[in-house]
Amino acid sequence: MSNNYEAKLDSKKRLTIRSPRTEYYHVTEKSDGTVILKPRVLIHPDEISKRSLEMMDKAVKHLKDGKASDYVDLKELDELLKSE
Repeated sequence: MSNNYEAKLDSKKRLTIRSPRTEYYHVTEKSDGTVILKPRVLIHPDEISKRSLEMMDKAVKHLKDGKASDYVDLKELDELLKSE
């Protein structure tokens, strides 16, 4: 199902989405004025598994200790994402 309708910014520069399917969106605004909304699902920190939290803590410790991989150049990925 898709909804197509015209929308206008209000006086505070807000846009209302009619019957949204989710509460959070990642917004991408392109140079040509195109706006892309991708739904996001946010979870409460208590819902993250203990193992995942331990892995994140370990990764942060390694980073603080200077045990990190070389810099990864993401320019090519950035260009691919811009062309979507």
